[in-house]
Amino acid sequence: MADYFAHESSYVETGAVVGKGTKIWHFCHVMPGAVIGERCTLGQNVVVMPGTRIGNNCKIQNNVSIYEGVELEDDVFCGPSCVFTNVLNPRSFISRKHEFRPTRVKRGGSIGANATILCGVTLGEYAFIGAGAVVTSDVPAFGLMLGVPARRVGWMCQCGERLPLAAGQATCSACGARYAESEGLLRQIAPPRPTR
Repeated sequence: MADYFAHESSYVETGAVVGKGTKIWHFCHVMPGAVIGERCTLGQNVVVMPGTRIGNNCKIQNNVSIYEGVELEDDVFCGPSCVFTNVLNPRSFISRKHEFRPTRVKRGGSIGANATILCGVTLGEYAFIGAGAVVTSDVPAFGLMLGVPARRVGWMCQCGERLPLAAGQATCSACGARYAESEGLLRQIAPPRPTR
């Protein structure tokens, strides 16, 4: 018996690997060669193609397709109907499978509803992509990206709160984590407060 849940309307093909405690909801299709970690949630109508890797504790909301070449590290959130691509110049009458470009979403990244992530980019740890944004290039860790094309408009804490930057420093009002900015990058210099 499987140690994950798949709704009766979903189809998990032989050769797919699904981790313990994962939940796969209505009308999903997980293809052979896909690897899904533990404690993930796939909402309604999610497609996971061969050759994809999804880490542990990822939340993939309704109507998301994870195409070949996409890798989601642990704790990634994909909002409803967000889009990944895997080739830059598709034509229905020309096979370009040899041109697939890898896309990587690093640990803790969040992608808002209806955002589009073009192939070949890397979203840094805890990056935050706003709803409807179109990401065309790499995103730094903790970067807050908005617009079409997406531009970095600020920084987000690991806990998901926007950081108020002053003199190159920021302290999260929600969790107490501290950060320093240098040369266009943000790094955490003190972890969040312990929770009781």
